[in-house]
Amino acid sequence: MPQTLLQGTLELLILRTLALGPRHGLGIADRIALVTQGALDIKAGSLFPALYRLEAQGWITGAWGESQSGRRAKLYTLTKAGRKQLAEQKKSWTRSALAIRQVLEM
Repeated sequence: MPQTLLQGTLELLILRTLALGPRHGLGIADRIALVTQGALDIKAGSLFPALYRLEAQGWITGAWGESQSGRRAKLYTLTKAGRKQLAEQKKSWTRSALAIRQVLEM
C-alpha cells in the first residue's frame, strides 16, 4: 500500500535520485517506486510541481532531450547547489528520524 510522504520529503527523494544521474520526471518517480518496492508511488500531480520548485531554487536544471523510449522528455540534472542542499537535507532528515524513533521507543 503506498505511503503518504511527509512535507518536504519528496524534494529530498528527488535530489537523492538525481544524485545518481540525469533522469526525466517519470524516470525519477519510477526509480523511487523501484527502490521502495512500491511503497512510495509518486504521482505526476505531486512530482512535476516539486521539480519546478527545485528548478526555480537552482538545485536542479532541466533540458529537453530524448528518453530511453525515444520520446521527447525534459531531463533533470542535480546542480552543485543541489548537491549541497541534498547533503543538508540528509543531515536534517537523519536528526528528525532519530528524534521520532526515540519518541516511538519510549
